[in-house]
Amino acid sequence: MTAGPLRVATVITRLAGGAGVLALRGAVALDPATHRVAVITGSGALLPDAEAAGLEVIVEPALRAPISPAHDLLALHRLTTLLRRRRFDVVHTHCSKAGALGRIAARRAGVGRIVHTYHGFGFHEFQSGFRRRAYVEIERGLGRITDLALCVGSGVAVEALRRGLLAPDRIRTTGVAVDHDAPTRTARARRRARQRLGLAPTDLVVGSVGRLTYQKAPEDFVAALRALNRPGVVGVWIGDGELAEPMRARIAESGARVVLAGERDDVAELLPAFDVFALPSRYEGLPLAIVEAMVCGVPVVATAVNAVGDVVAPGETGLLVPPGRPELLAASIAHLLDSPGVADRLAVAARARIDGRHRIEALAGTLVEAYGAR
Repeated sequence: MTAGPLRVATVITRLAGGAGVLALRGAVALDPATHRVAVITGSGALLPDAEAAGLEVIVEPALRAPISPAHDLLALHRLTTLLRRRRFDVVHTHCSKAGALGRIAARRAGVGRIVHTYHGFGFHEFQSGFRRRAYVEIERGLGRITDLALCVGSGVAVEALRRGLLAPDRIRTTGVAVDHDAPTRTARARRRARQRLGLAPTDLVVGSVGRLTYQKAPEDFVAALRALNRPGVVGVWIGDGELAEPMRARIAESGARVVLAGERDDVAELLPAFDVFALPSRYEGLPLAIVEAMVCGVPVVATAVNAVGDVVAPGETGLLVPPGRPELLAASIAHLLDSPGVADRLAVAARARIDGRHRIEALAGTLVEAYGAR
């Protein structure tokens, strides 16, 4: 290592979504006098935010989410060359694809410390046994070249330990980082948020935030609203993704009233519009959107996957349903809409549960410790 600030390369496939927000917030929270961060990514809606925050941004177009041997080999070669030339002290990777290519490149380049954040995993129970075992073995191999793994949520950390991805002493549990000063669900904030979304004051609004991807199961969100079958109920999905067009067709066929609000940079200001926050994901780490909804004071219904239970305690701070069961999601939404006293109690308990937790300052401290001192 040379004198001066630690030189950190944050490597992520897409600087977008919850993982992108968390990676960016962590990089921005570090003191530039002690940590000089460069973000290396293939793409992402948050690129302008990173540049506006004064971070160095390096776009590597070959770094893409889908498995593509030609692009993956090219990305590995370019990342190795870049990391070797720039002589970073720490490489911090996020998510599966960048986690694999970035860690291998860092090892080849002789980087002194390699840190990886598990926002979730690429292996799941709904996959074939062969594919699931292959992904687990890949992660175990990558774990042998990883100095420290940061797991977003205790459910993710437990899974990493259970699968033997790294030695127990090299696994840490971390939370997400949210703005606790974001707008809360007051009458005024609710009215302004609904005006931004073009909704009526009398609408009953069931909302969600996330990329329109297979992981998030937006089709179950639409199916739940169809099963709900209530006049005056409107669904709002904030976020974009590769399933945007198929979802528009599905919504038209369903007869449900659903607004696809697209990618927005004012999510915190829009959350007060929701009467219920519903997340139907097939799998997750610890979703940033759920914690932000709790900070806002919106009651939550979510699927019982991975680390969601860290913050959604069934019947205490929200409601949980099994993934892939939109009829149960609809029933839970209906319960909260029909029982405003219950919904308010859950929302108040949820906000109290996360009070003082999941702060950006805490994430910065975790990263400083993970990267190590000179």
